[in-house]
Amino acid sequence: MSTAELKEIVSFIGIGLLIMAIALIQLARRKLSGIFSLIVSMLAYVCLVVGALIVFYVVISGPTG
Repeated sequence: MSTAELKEIVSFIGIGLLIMAIALIQLARRKLSGIFSLIVSMLAYVCLVVGALIVFYVVISGPTG
């Protein structure tokens, strides 16, 4: 696998984490309450930060030659 293909897969993982964070935050706010809401929200924010860092790295690292 080339470097460009690896970066593409990593960026898809980052985008997937961002989408999962959106879904988990919506779930925690609309359907859950109490400690379950807190746990799901924490997981969502961890996914948000990790996904954002992955996407930031892929964008900053630039194109592959």
